[in-house]
Amino acid sequence: MTTTHASGEAAPLLSVRGLTKRFPSKGGRVVRALEDVSFDVPRRATVGLVGESGSGKTTAGRCILRLIEPSAGEARFDGVDLFALPPRALRAYRRRMQIVFQDPFSSLNPRLRVDAILGEALDARGFPRGAARRERVAELLSLVGLSPDHARRFPHEFSGGQRQRIGIARALAVEPDFIVADEPVSALDVSVQAQVLNLLCDLQARLDLSILFIAHDLSVVEYLCDEVVVLYLGRVMERGPRRAVYDAPRHPYTRALLATAPVPDPARRGRRSPLPGDIPSPLDPPSGCVFRTRCPAAIPACAQTVPPLEAVGAGHHVACIRHAALP
Repeated sequence: MTTTHASGEAAPLLSVRGLTKRFPSKGGRVVRALEDVSFDVPRRATVGLVGESGSGKTTAGRCILRLIEPSAGEARFDGVDLFALPPRALRAYRRRMQIVFQDPFSSLNPRLRVDAILGEALDARGFPRGAARRERVAELLSLVGLSPDHARRFPHEFSGGQRQRIGIARALAVEPDFIVADEPVSALDVSVQAQVLNLLCDLQARLDLSILFIAHDLSVVEYLCDEVVVLYLGRVMERGPRRAVYDAPRHPYTRALLATAPVPDPARRGRRSPLPGDIPSPLDPPSGCVFRTRCPAAIPACAQTVPPLEAVGAGHHVACIRHAALP
């Protein structure tokens, strides 16, 4: 049953608050992978988690699923804090949450045929063997645009796009409510990317899925996602509805990312400056605003204050002390 807020609105399927992850390093140092990350994934919606390599996107997705144990925070899935669940209770919730990995080849067991790969997922559901299982495997393959005849092939006999479809079918085998798609098209050719993105759009609508779509390409996120969360060096810089973030970005980092993204509309080209330099090390992040060392609008105060997320519109938040002064 869908829970609701006091306002009467449907509560999000996933609500992440204060997610923090720190990894120990040599010499007693600490890698600050995630710091106080908060966002929601509404029911039957796709949320894009975007940022450069090293921004903490994949770590966030895996912490939510507890493939990596978080250091602090909470992730309420349908009202239940996943981070507080003991292993036995977590196992039941994992059937409602799945992940599609970036590399479609290494994520599939090369020694197993497709029917056995999907069969492992069906075992997790307690699905019976025999004719019913063979029929279900055929249904899953058809669902992702593959032929039932592919069930007896090995992963190396498929193209990259086909292997990613098999990975998606495996995720769908347990009939999840929520999927973390961890850069699922970044390893594919551009022409194949569009096919897989269209497949995800179709599946999200047909199966009422909630998806956390992790990517570094904002043009992909604009096509697929309802809401966007912009992550930099483990912190949320901006989040909000897709159109608000793309049409009126308020954080200099979001603007810089948009400047590097392919844009088919000539009227939107060349309005913003590209992003200079490289992302700092999470072993030694800058003080105050972590983006200040690359920010063209930075002032001395940016080194002193960690900017909170402030509302700048309906559902639109930005973490920048200078956002009101930017053109």
